[in-house]
Amino acid sequence: MTPPASNLNLPPAWRKLRDTARAARLNAYSPYSKYRVGAALLASSGIIYPGCNVENASYGLTICAERSAVCSAVSSGEKNIMEICISLTGTPVPCGACRQFLYEFNPDMIVLLDNLDQEDVPPEVVRLSDLLPRGFRL
Repeated sequence: MTPPASNLNLPPAWRKLRDTARAARLNAYSPYSKYRVGAALLASSGIIYPGCNVENASYGLTICAERSAVCSAVSSGEKNIMEICISLTGTPVPCGACRQFLYEFNPDMIVLLDNLDQEDVPPEVVRLSDLLPRGFRL
């Protein structure tokens, strides 16, 4: 039996990261937009931390999946993020706030962009510094 095209050329570690992000997406709290997003990040310890978007009636208080995953990792003592996968239907790019938030922890982290509308295509792989070329640190 041939593996699904979405698994071709995808290293096992990235497959696990993608699968964790997809599973986290199912836990999203999105009663207003109905737009579910999942994320999973790999810390330097080798532990994967999931996150999902959590909406709020006051839209500015909504938390994106990427920031949710980072907060989970930091709450567990992790501060060195190596990779993150973002899974959603449509164009899977982090918003500007999330790009800067992620930059704080590793400007060169690998970002897997998993478009669930194209499940037969592996996630696009980019560096955060390419998504946010002029991020800053104090």
